[in-house]
Amino acid sequence: MMTVKEIMAPIETEMNEFEVRFRDSMKSKVPLLDKITHYIIKRKGKQVRPMFLFLTAKMLGKINDNTYTAASLVELLHTASLVHDDVVDDANERRGFFSVNALWKNKIAVLVGDFMLSRVLLLSIEKNNIRLLEIVARAVREMSEGELLQIEKARNLDITEEVYFDVIRQKTASLIATVCEAAASSVDREDQAANMRQFGELVGLAFQIKDDIFDYGASDKIGKPTGLDIRERKMTLPLIHTLSVCDKPTKKELINIIKNHNEDPKKVNIAVNLVIQNGGIDYAYKRMMEIKNQALELLKEIPENDAKKALIGLVEFTVQREN
Repeated sequence: MMTVKEIMAPIETEMNEFEVRFRDSMKSKVPLLDKITHYIIKRKGKQVRPMFLFLTAKMLGKINDNTYTAASLVELLHTASLVHDDVVDDANERRGFFSVNALWKNKIAVLVGDFMLSRVLLLSIEKNNIRLLEIVARAVREMSEGELLQIEKARNLDITEEVYFDVIRQKTASLIATVCEAAASSVDREDQAANMRQFGELVGLAFQIKDDIFDYGASDKIGKPTGLDIRERKMTLPLIHTLSVCDKPTKKELINIIKNHNEDPKKVNIAVNLVIQNGGIDYAYKRMMEIKNQALELLKEIPENDAKKALIGLVEFTVQREN
């Protein structure tokens, strides 16, 4: 497997330039807002989305001003969605640090997210790029619909695998799909825009399944506590599969734990073990690898270059990462 350093090599200069531009895109005359956005930038994660964007763009053509604009738009949208998500989920932490709402309260967190969405609109108008705005606006709609669909369906514990994929396709995969489509558009490769959108969507699905697997302690280096999804009554792929194949007493026990004992660590641990014993993790892993292979199949016709090699490495990294 390629290391992160090897994956970054073809786009290192562009990623450094992007950091500067992204900081500029968040500047404001309001000191409180600047303080909060500075806090957010300092605690940014693995930068997976910008990496996907620059590698896709470089694989297909020549990175230009539009590519940097696309990267800023997507990252502004992603950051706004995280800030709003933490309010919706009443979460006090994000990547091991205090969330914006934990430090500055919900009202300010919502307004900060709104500010970032306004920057998405204004930046695309400043750059006179309506096509990128169209691509990103679609992601806002899909992510919102995905969240609402999940809330609507989460009340029932009989969610099907089909509904699960509908939710994560909109809620999670739509953003990586947007990244890859915007990358193609930014280098004037509209002939590849739909193909790259599909590629990004499949990668996003695999990425989310990997997160689902983490919750069952399938790695020693997981970034979140085991069983957190069960505690939050989230219907993830390992659990959905287990409920569809296990015997009646196991199903009854699992549903009882999720509904009535999701705060009890011992009971949650029992549920985690039941999912593992009934092949929930193995099934999710198999589905993730199938989806990853479908994504890579879409790159077959594209000529080989360093960026393509690194992009394939990044896809492999997303399904094999340990946090």
